[in-house]
Order: sequence, then structure tokens, then C-alpha cells
Amino acid sequence: MYRIVYSLIFYLALPVILLRLLIRSLKAPDYRRRLTERLALNKLPANFDKSKQTLWIHSVSVGEAVAAAPLVRQLQEKYPETQLFISTMTPTGSDRVRKLFGDRIFHSYIPYDLPGATTRIIRQLQPAVLILMETELWPNLLHYCHKRGVKILLANGRMSEKSASAYARFSGATSNMLGNIDCIAAQAEADASRFKALGMDEAKVHVSGSLKFDIDLPATERASDSLFISIQDSGRSVLIAASTRDGEEEKVLAAFAQCLQFHPDLILLLVPRHPERFDKVARLCVETGYTIARRSREQSFEADMQILLGDSMGEMLDYYSLADIAFVGGSLVDTGCQNVLEPAAMGIPVITGPSQFNFATICAQLESAGALKTVGDETELASYLIALLTDEARQQKMGEQGRQLVAANQHALPCLLKLLEPLIAERR
Repeated sequence: MYRIVYSLIFYLALPVILLRLLIRSLKAPDYRRRLTERLALNKLPANFDKSKQTLWIHSVSVGEAVAAAPLVRQLQEKYPETQLFISTMTPTGSDRVRKLFGDRIFHSYIPYDLPGATTRIIRQLQPAVLILMETELWPNLLHYCHKRGVKILLANGRMSEKSASAYARFSGATSNMLGNIDCIAAQAEADASRFKALGMDEAKVHVSGSLKFDIDLPATERASDSLFISIQDSGRSVLIAASTRDGEEEKVLAAFAQCLQFHPDLILLLVPRHPERFDKVARLCVETGYTIARRSREQSFEADMQILLGDSMGEMLDYYSLADIAFVGGSLVDTGCQNVLEPAAMGIPVITGPSQFNFATICAQLESAGALKTVGDETELASYLIALLTDEARQQKMGEQGRQLVAANQHALPCLLKLLEPLIAERR
């Protein structure tokens, strides 16, 4: 009954959802493109072979797509006779999937969780296994996949206290929904315990660690074009503020202003999370009185410039390669910080604000290891940065501790592949 009510509400809300999508597309046109995929009304490519076994991986956006990349490569190597289909929800996630895998996989947006759209995509794909990244628990998707015999694995499973409390309010519905899942590979014991408390069969819950520790670093950690070279050759310290969110850039710029009083040559590499905000953030920097260069305009970084705006996609590791210290955004506003493991893996000391629910366990691990510092606000951020910038030994120690922690925790992928083996074999 709960799923019927949920579906009815979803159908009634669909006009509002589509209107919101169109409004978002005014700033980011990609949101109104490929609209048929949102309702599973599109056709699969002509080279999609229904006679082959299909593995379906759903990763919501950029972070999940990047985390899934090592798994995708291992599946392609281990099961070359299968075909992989990857779905995402956002344009940025879609772009990242295409850049990572090109035409080696099939890809589309996942349709809205409506009975009609969900059954259409399952009928088209006829997947053997559905791999959901992190906490993508959609009632109709889980119900109809289970009904059609599709094996379901929740990979990199994460369940925060806040989410667990919300699911617990609908305990019967949650228990029924989790009953459709064949296996959960949880990131940590705390996540596993919360899944079990919500009604998941204990025998189906395993602790694998986080796939996000399996980071593919480039062969060289330095980009080679003129803009990056001009920053490298400047000899100036570089602070990166990565994946910042709306309302956070003002706080970062306030902290940067305080830092400049003690470290006037400091460069801020500012990388907003969403491309539709690039122009707005550029205007904010100029209006605040800073001289900036924009990556998209292929400018050189001149001696009088203070900020490089990272207004491009798919270059985050290149940006990190320039940095001496990393502030990871989404954490000074209440959206949950973004991926703290990328800078840690590259040996860069990491700072975040207090909002960490997207990476709570990992932030705690890094902080315990001495690789990450949590600050309460922009004033505390400035104070910590001013001290850290004058202490190179401390920077190196934090960076090395982060690098070691990442290397020591790269065991999730083999564990996940082992859990997948019987599910794939059963559907052959």
C-alpha cells in the first residue's frame, strides 16, 4: 500500500517536478535536454545487445560516478562478455561518465521512480544485476527489479543517523523496501548497523569499506598547459577551495582576505561545485575587489592576480595538483562536504567546515589520522590557514598521513567484486 500511495503522490507532483527541471535549465540548459530519458521514452542505441548479460550501475552524480570508475574497469576486465549500462541523475554526472568511459559503456539518465517509467527501462535493459551506489533507495525501482528477478546490490552503502531516523518513521515500508535488496556492501560498521536496525537481513549486510578510497590518480600530478605552468613557476603558495556551494564562496573570500594580510602572495584556486554558478562566482570575486583569471578563458596567471576561478569540468585532480592546502566545500554551508579523499590521496592537508554528512566516517578517519582539520566557520578557517601556511613541516606531515590512510584502506573493491560474483553467476 505504501508504494501505491508513494507512486500516486509522485504522479501528482510530476508537473511540478518537470516545471522545476525547466526552471533549472534556464541556468543549465543540459537539464532540459534528453527529457525523454527522464520518463524512459527513449530508445536504446542500436548496438545494445539484449542477448548479452547486462550489468546496470546507478550513480547519482559526479562523486558516485568517480567512485564507481574502478569497479567499472574491473567488471569490464573480469566479465568481458557482459555489457555495462550506467545511469545518473545530473548533467554533471552524465558528463563525467562520458569522459571516463566514452563509448565503452551504455549510458542515460535514470527515469523518475514511477511505475510506468521504471518498468519500461527494466524491460528495455533486461539487466541481470543492478548495482546501486551509496543510498539510492527508490521504492518502485527496487520493487520491479526484484519482481523481475534482477539481483540488487547496494555498493558503498551509506546510512547516516539523520537518514536512518527519517527511514525509521516509515519502518514497515522501509523494511519491505530493503527486503528487495540481495546484498548491501556498507562503508563502515556504523552504516551496517543502521541498515540492520531498519530491517535488513543481517546475513545480507557486509562491511566492505569505501570505494572512494580507490582513487585513480593521473600518471603525473601536474598539468602541463601554460596557465598551470604560470602558477607553478610563480613560487607562490596555493590554497584550493574545491566544490564550493552557493553561499559558501562569500565565506571563503572573507577567510582569504584575512590570510592575505599575513601571506600577501597567496593564490586562491576557487572551484565552484556547479557550472551554472561559474559566472555568478566570477562576478562576486571581482565585486569583492580581487583580480582573477578564469580557466575557461585560457588566461595566463599574471603576477598581480589573486584568484584562479576553476570554471571547467573534469579537471579537479589537475587543480589539486597545484595546491599546497585544500579546503573542501559544501562544509561551511549545510550541504555536506564533497570528496575529501582526492586531496588526501595526493598528499595535501585537508580542511573542512562542520557539515560533513556526505563523508562523515571518512572525515573522522582522516581527522583521527591527523590529515584533516575541521573548522567551525570562516574566522576559524582563516586562523588555521594563517598558521598552517607558515608551517611547511606540518603541511607535509598532514599530507603524508592522508596519503598513507588512503593507501591503507584500498580494500573495498576486491571485497565488492567477491560479493558480486554469486549474483552475476546466478543470472548467467
